[in-house]
Amino acid sequence: MNTQKKQGFFSNMKYDLPASVVVFLVALPLCLGIALASGAPLFSGIIAGIVGGTVVALLSGSPLGVSGPAAGLAVIVLNAIHELGAFEIFLFAVVIAGVFQIILGILKAGIIGYYFPSSVIKGMLAGIGIIIFIKEVPYALGKSKYADGNMIEVFTDLFASISLGPLIITIISLAILILWEQSFIKKASFSRIIQGPLVAVLAGIGLNLLFQNMGDYALQSKQLVTIPVAESIGGFFQQFTFPDFSQWNNPEIYVVAATIAVVASLETLLCVEATDKLDPFKRVTPTNRELLAQGVGNFLSGMIGGLPVTQVIIRSSTNIQSGGRTKASAFFHGVLLLMCVMTIPFLLNLIPLASLAAILFMVGYKLAKPILFKKMYAKGWMEFVPFIVTIVGIVFTDLLIGIGMGLVVAVFFILWNNYKTPYHFNPENYVKGEPILIQLSEDVSFLNKASIQNTLDHLPDESIVIIDAGQARSIHPDIIEIIEDFQQNAKIRNIGVELHGFEDSVKHDPVHQFGKTIAPKLINKNKNRLGKVLDDNSTLS
Repeated sequence: MNTQKKQGFFSNMKYDLPASVVVFLVALPLCLGIALASGAPLFSGIIAGIVGGTVVALLSGSPLGVSGPAAGLAVIVLNAIHELGAFEIFLFAVVIAGVFQIILGILKAGIIGYYFPSSVIKGMLAGIGIIIFIKEVPYALGKSKYADGNMIEVFTDLFASISLGPLIITIISLAILILWEQSFIKKASFSRIIQGPLVAVLAGIGLNLLFQNMGDYALQSKQLVTIPVAESIGGFFQQFTFPDFSQWNNPEIYVVAATIAVVASLETLLCVEATDKLDPFKRVTPTNRELLAQGVGNFLSGMIGGLPVTQVIIRSSTNIQSGGRTKASAFFHGVLLLMCVMTIPFLLNLIPLASLAAILFMVGYKLAKPILFKKMYAKGWMEFVPFIVTIVGIVFTDLLIGIGMGLVVAVFFILWNNYKTPYHFNPENYVKGEPILIQLSEDVSFLNKASIQNTLDHLPDESIVIIDAGQARSIHPDIIEIIEDFQQNAKIRNIGVELHGFEDSVKHDPVHQFGKTIAPKLINKNKNRLGKVLDDNSTLS
């Protein structure tokens, strides 16, 4: 099988066209649902899906990735629209975010995702999932907006007057979505074409029509999707919203733009990594080109009234599972979205918001599954605590503060791990007269200063110490300075010091150098009693 032939844009239409239909059927309710969760016009979610499916797909180097509005940005968008005061001002921030992403691509910042601890990233996604779940409760109960006030007032308002129609639609939609997750449905041949979200939406439309003449069960207009219906092509293009450029001197816009750029880039890069792993042809997406493509996509989406776009894992994995071979499937899914909103907006306006809420309940649950908490706990406190702190910070403050809190805790654990044992010298394990071997790892950074200083300070007087840097590729100057200071201090404490593998990086003192006779033999043994003076893992890294 020739992998190169599989990458042609038009040579795999028999695979890509059917896949594009499936991706379209999954993307349509998600575009509407994410716009709903974002507190933005529902039409803006469709626009983002169209831009992500067409423009980004053509510019991207990802063969199977699908871009569009992302659930991970919903909380940022919701808060940003509220803080900036108008959707048009927010659109300007999206445009600027696109410019920032283009700059990141030019600067080859495609590796930025590797600098965030996985515990913080997973905490970010779980926190977003929890917020999405909570935010959709009012729509599931038939509300069109949230009540203001304290938590007691909010819950009192939520459950004071529940609408039976939306509640029934929510329950049935959730039942359908859960059913579609079962193995016997997934194994069925029809499940590749007929996806759970589509069935839930169709069921919601059917129930909406059924309830129209049933009094208390009938849905009001505010409980349904509302997309403008154009009478002509010209009227359709007049529906687009444009940014308010008069706010260029508002500093909050640039803060929002930077937040969107960083989080959208991070989500995209994580999705790229996951999608490449799922690719049956094991192709590798150029990450810097992907940032450029996403930047152009966000610039255009903001210019015509769309939400921010990222590459998204749900649609990308659906594309792969449906047999997509090239980015033609992503492109044609965007074309189908455009045709849909131009030709059948009246049908979209029959979709209950309760059905979209049910879909987003499932999205939120998948981002914050209980099994995820169990897995993170099993990895130990170093992973679990930053994970939980990030979630708590996001849920009770906002996304940036939550991520910042998680990063601070993660860095604290890194520093603590470098300071604590196995680098602390244990006098109980020392046998007088035997040399003490300290081996440095490949990279010794300034983060290791505390652990190295602590170890050297606790070495017994009148001992022999061998510091081996034979495997070290780089040693921070601060570490060199600590070792040089120790050499001087060793004279006072009558400690013999032998350095191995430092070459000219450390000043050699002939009085306290033992030549090259002891160290090589000792280092070759490596695991004799000498190695147990410190912990068996004692490499100063």
